[in-house]
Amino acid sequence: MAWSFRKRIKVIPGVHLNFSKSGITTSIGVKGANMTFGKSGTYLNTSVPVLGINNRQKLSGFDRNPEPEIYNPQSITELPDNIFSTDIEEITSQNMQGIKEAIILAHKQRKELKNDLLKIQVSINTSKLKLSFSYVLLYGLIKKKISENIKVDIKTQKEAIKQTKDQIENCFVRLDIDFEPEIREKYNNLLEAFKKLITSQKIWDVTSAHYQDRVATRSSASTIVNKKNVTFSLKSIPDIKSDFDALYFQNANGADLYFYPNFIIMYSNNLNFAIIGLDEIILNQRYVRFTETGAIPKDSKIIDRTWAKVNKNGTPDKRFKGNYQIPVVRYGEISLKTNTGLNEEYEFSNYEFTEEFGKAFREYQTIIKSLKQLS
Repeated sequence: MAWSFRKRIKVIPGVHLNFSKSGITTSIGVKGANMTFGKSGTYLNTSVPVLGINNRQKLSGFDRNPEPEIYNPQSITELPDNIFSTDIEEITSQNMQGIKEAIILAHKQRKELKNDLLKIQVSINTSKLKLSFSYVLLYGLIKKKISENIKVDIKTQKEAIKQTKDQIENCFVRLDIDFEPEIREKYNNLLEAFKKLITSQKIWDVTSAHYQDRVATRSSASTIVNKKNVTFSLKSIPDIKSDFDALYFQNANGADLYFYPNFIIMYSNNLNFAIIGLDEIILNQRYVRFTETGAIPKDSKIIDRTWAKVNKNGTPDKRFKGNYQIPVVRYGEISLKTNTGLNEEYEFSNYEFTEEFGKAFREYQTIIKSLKQLS
């Protein structure tokens, strides 16, 4: 009896985004072929699927000194104790549900294919063992049809392994993006600003912030923050392949953020993630006066000095022996929010790069919002 293995594989729908002066169009779904492994080899059946860090914690204090003439930051008393986003199951934008389903399909199918590959590899090892035994026990030499059938099975299994590996390599959501030149220029500006931002010597995720009584603590800092070192880079989630890498924001206390040209993916794992339209993001960028008790990053600027114990008027409190000066540095800060529950805050040692990124993001987002209205 010849070896056979049948597995029908759906073609993963691709996502095509088109950014033009007439608006943004999103199409999901591709024509393709279902893959079937049969006893005589591997065949293609036509079909048309349709789918609508270990971080060092640091506790320190700072004075927020926003620029109200440019931004509209929340007041200190409105800052929550903990800064984290709502459960990501509740955040996905309705019009992004189709993309999410395609990503989930890609993950599930790749997992199934890997399981299939393991089964085929076990089968081919068994067939090879049978072939060896047939020669050792001589019946393979006497009844040549037995060994010939086993060889046919091995050949079929090898082909099935090759086809399965090819399918695994191609089991992802293909994200294709077309920009009109004017819009592409704005996106390139955002990308270049991000590349500068990630060169900041220090990037922190602010995980909590709360008000402190400056008079009672004799401190110049009105807010105490808890923050962790994180990494920003260019990379994409495993289930998406595109010519455009995402702007990656590591999240110390929740799902990481991946910024694509028209949406953000909050990603915990292959099946637990949210997709948010870029137009929904509320980004505030400002600077903070940070009372730095630790090492000062090389790309940060000291803008003032204070005392470990200080009077309300800024003079040193002479009641404390060994009172010493502390530098006040200027850091950049970016907060990201949505009405559906996204709530993240980051600090950067390089304020200038933070400001440049904030400006580039707002300019690009303005175009996205205007195109969204036209669509």
